[in-house]
Amino acid sequence: MLDIKFVRENPDAVDKSCASRQNAHWDRERFFELDEERRSVIAEVENLQAERNAASKEIGLLMRDGKKDEAEAAKAKVTANKQRIADLNEKRTDVEKQLFDLVAAIPNIPHESVPYGVDDSDNPEVRKWGEPTHFDFEPKAHWDLGPSTGMIDFERGIKLAGTRFYLLGGAGALMERALINFFIDTHVKAGFKEWWPPVITNYDSLFGTGQLPKFDEDLYHVSGGMYLIPTAEVMLTNIHRGETLDGSQLPLWYTAFTPCFREEAGSAGRDTRGIIRVHEFDKVEMVKFAKPEDSMNQLESMVAEAERCLQLLGLPYHVVTLCTGDIGFSATKCYDLEVWLPSYNNYKEISSCSNCWDFQARRANIKYKDPSEFKGSRFVHTLNGSGLAVGRTMAAIMENYQNADGSITVPEVLRPYMRDMEVIKPLA
Repeated sequence: MLDIKFVRENPDAVDKSCASRQNAHWDRERFFELDEERRSVIAEVENLQAERNAASKEIGLLMRDGKKDEAEAAKAKVTANKQRIADLNEKRTDVEKQLFDLVAAIPNIPHESVPYGVDDSDNPEVRKWGEPTHFDFEPKAHWDLGPSTGMIDFERGIKLAGTRFYLLGGAGALMERALINFFIDTHVKAGFKEWWPPVITNYDSLFGTGQLPKFDEDLYHVSGGMYLIPTAEVMLTNIHRGETLDGSQLPLWYTAFTPCFREEAGSAGRDTRGIIRVHEFDKVEMVKFAKPEDSMNQLESMVAEAERCLQLLGLPYHVVTLCTGDIGFSATKCYDLEVWLPSYNNYKEISSCSNCWDFQARRANIKYKDPSEFKGSRFVHTLNGSGLAVGRTMAAIMENYQNADGSITVPEVLRPYMRDMEVIKPLA
């Protein structure tokens, strides 16, 4: 969340930020009403405390001088004073909660380098790697290649769980596992620490990374007020919730594989075929904790790490900068990596890499100390990125590596993970 002091001193910047995000709003008038009410309550409490302290001294003097009746009257006044202070402190707690909730609903401020735009059509291309795959035959979509090779069974996936679920079998199951291990191994070799977190989480963790309360309808609820995670970002970031880190150890690089669960409440009619937009999918995530002055460099290196996975797989892609109208709630800057999918005749998102500055750290209370640089503690900057979405990577491999006979060539880097399999042949 934003610093309440920043919001108080820069309301015009918040207005501009929300306007640039297109559909973001905040109640500026209510913010200042609550802020003024809070200040007024604090001032009144301080005055009453001063009166109480003075009255307490007066009682002592009256008792010393034998003025018992006057002392008792003064005591009654102190008692009433204490009750008023208690009432005001209760009111202050309520006002501060309202103020906190209001500020917590304001999205992050886009970085000055983020281009203005209305939606994803305004995201500028940063660079491109490889050329879109061309075929001398009519290529098939992954939703056709999956059943024909036995890699994906859509009908049984729907039978087992419902729409937007699928079942992997044979080479499909093997490739899923191979991609997960390949991604994790690649990141660990680059210096990331591997974690294996739970996939059920609580409100505080989802609040910390910004999914709650705003995106509650997109989450799967389970009993006991718990949730299925929408991304490992939630768990990796909240490892250090409520902690103060050693600045000399920064940056920290974390990675994890988890299944991810999303209701996709606002996605009706979008990507209804195949495995691009589903309720449950596997993903390898990267998260970083960095000093503020280093976080933008860390974002660039995170993007490069995700790109390296695509390059090793030989998949054509491009990188775009998300414009103000497309950037996520918690991010100050975000790059999307989009892989070429012949079935769409277009690029499709396969990774988002975001710098959240201190937005998540403030919500999750994650700080660091660096006595050589400053006194006390400061909020760290958090970053997260997909490295990569496994299902979408499989779809891209199937479509870009398909052959005229309906077979699929296995990328060389995956073969050691797939029992040295070179080609996935169609079912007889």
